[in-house]
Amino acid sequence: MASVPVYCLCRLPYDVTRFMIECDICQDWFHGSCVGVEEDKAAEIDLYHCPNCQVTHGPSVMRKRRGGNKQVDGGATGGRDPMKTYFLFFCDSADEILLKPSGAQLTVEFLEEHSFSVPVMVLRRDGLGMTLPPSSFGVSDVEHYIGSDKQIDVIDVSRQCDLKMRLGDFVEHYNSPNRDRVLNVISLEFSETRLSNLVETPKIVRKLSWVENLWPEESVFERPNVQKYCLMGVKDSYTDFHIDFGGTSVWYHVLRGEKIFYLISPTPANLALFERWSSSSNQNEMFFGDQVDMCYKCSVKQGNTLFIPTGWIHAVLTPVDCLAFGGNFLHSLNIDMQLRAYEIEKRLSTADLFKFPNFETVCWYVGKHLLDTFRGLRENRRHPATYLVHGAKALNNAFRSWTRKEALADHEVEIPETINTQALVKDLAKEIRLVEVNEITESFYILQMLMFKCFSYSFCVLMILKNNLFFRISFSKTLAALVLSFLVRHSPKLPSPPLRIQDGPLEKRKGPTSPSTRDAIQGMLSMANPPSSSSSSSSSSPLSISGGLTEGLGVVKEKGGKAVWVTGGVKKTANSEKKPVIQRPGKRPIKRPARHLSDEESPDEQETLGTCFKDSDYVYPSLESDEEDHTNKTKMKRKKNWDDTPWSPKARVMPTLPKQDRPAREGARVASVETGLAAAAAKLAQQVSGGGTNKKNLVF
Repeated sequence: MASVPVYCLCRLPYDVTRFMIECDICQDWFHGSCVGVEEDKAAEIDLYHCPNCQVTHGPSVMRKRRGGNKQVDGGATGGRDPMKTYFLFFCDSADEILLKPSGAQLTVEFLEEHSFSVPVMVLRRDGLGMTLPPSSFGVSDVEHYIGSDKQIDVIDVSRQCDLKMRLGDFVEHYNSPNRDRVLNVISLEFSETRLSNLVETPKIVRKLSWVENLWPEESVFERPNVQKYCLMGVKDSYTDFHIDFGGTSVWYHVLRGEKIFYLISPTPANLALFERWSSSSNQNEMFFGDQVDMCYKCSVKQGNTLFIPTGWIHAVLTPVDCLAFGGNFLHSLNIDMQLRAYEIEKRLSTADLFKFPNFETVCWYVGKHLLDTFRGLRENRRHPATYLVHGAKALNNAFRSWTRKEALADHEVEIPETINTQALVKDLAKEIRLVEVNEITESFYILQMLMFKCFSYSFCVLMILKNNLFFRISFSKTLAALVLSFLVRHSPKLPSPPLRIQDGPLEKRKGPTSPSTRDAIQGMLSMANPPSSSSSSSSSSPLSISGGLTEGLGVVKEKGGKAVWVTGGVKKTANSEKKPVIQRPGKRPIKRPARHLSDEESPDEQETLGTCFKDSDYVYPSLESDEEDHTNKTKMKRKKNWDDTPWSPKARVMPTLPKQDRPAREGARVASVETGLAAAAAKLAQQVSGGGTNKKNLVF
């Protein structure tokens, strides 16, 4: 017959109803009553030495109180809590990071917009869709609805250890005016009690919670009940820094009293510090608030509701007796952070009591739901939200790690039988890849369109600038022409200089005459703007950009039913009878374009202009030389009104080349003078012989 193992000094077998403690030296177990150790005092012992081992190793080693040098008067003595003293002086207000919408504004769309990455405070519960007992509800009422014999987990704040206690005993301690200990209840889940009928979680929690929406009724696994907690704490109760199990988000509503939360953002650096602090052997001697850069203080008063996002590291202080309700929930807004918090728990070897029940099972159900969601959106040609795609990728990576051969034995117990893990991982990866490909394609298309638009706009701007360049050149020429025309029109009208023709009867004065200012202006205009070869464009406006003002100087006068063209001091008559054309020796006849008389020009003014350049000793070759006119006409034919042509995108853009200097011709001036005088003398002789010629209109 097999022998039954015995323990302790009394050498009795194990009794489940009696408290026992293990010796850290001999590894034997002893009844607390046999060695004089009370159950509620055992948490203060760091290394226990049984009576036999105390002879060789000395007495047991007691734990040091949390906070190290910050520890002053303990809560049991009625002094101020060291954590409370620290936070009151060194923590920043959480108002700079809190979101404070109204209850009606707190919707799924609101949290999606802000990614639910910072805490949310709702000052009044109106609009939250939450049901709670009246503010007069107390801990005695909690005992009534749950039962006095309910075993609950209680935290001894001064020793930061867990105790088992009847709810009735805790309520008695809570209502006692003389408390010898500071006790705190933070894990009383009441979903399966009558109190659950009085409390309804906020509407936003019910919409987001995985357990509420995705946990199947036919599941063989036990449904996680973490949605409804009752929190009861006496004055100076304190819960040290922690992350809620499974990276869950949490909601708190203070029904009576007040709670102060100290919040630390879950940055990669802070999470690494938290994991190192939690795994340290001297954790009780280090205060985590000293190790981070920023810690925020948030006071939740009676009637306020606080929502803490996934992964936020927080501690809770109760400055006065408090009764609050709260709950935890997993959701799809921060899947990656939830999985990271779960991995931290596994690395820290957290006890099952402090883990989210069936966390991996919930994740498998969510993975199947995401697969169906992605397929439905793809069939409807819609795209899932970005946070959902990122969460699905993180979840699928976790599935791969959980189903590896070396890790499958530790995770297969939480895999639902209704889910084909390999097919789910493969299909979910395929849907994620299709979504990413579509996003890349659309992004490339959008980028392509933006590049096309930018190129088009840039091209248009360049063309406009180029057109403006042409416009500036043309405008400059036009402005110069207008100024010169104004000077010509409004300069003082001097009497016509007397003519002196050698060996002729019309000699009126003696001696050479130099050109006047008016003559010089007329010469510059004539040389700068030769007559255009296009009669259609020049006839439209005497001040056109391409034609210049030279054509404006040539006008048509109606005289006796005949059109007379006056330009450059030469008069031609256009009628049915063709006059003989005077042709210079070796030169072809000069043909002038027909012009109409402008309304702004008078015959007298044209006659005055026509009397210019008649000095016998000072002749401008450019006015009478046919060679320059021929060259300029050829160029103008090629240009075809270049400068004033409106911009066209189909126009051929030609580079503007600098004008080449024409080599000087020797004797050009002398030949022009001799030719001009000979032609003038011949014409004068012909007119005199014909008789009746008006001498006033003779122009050379």
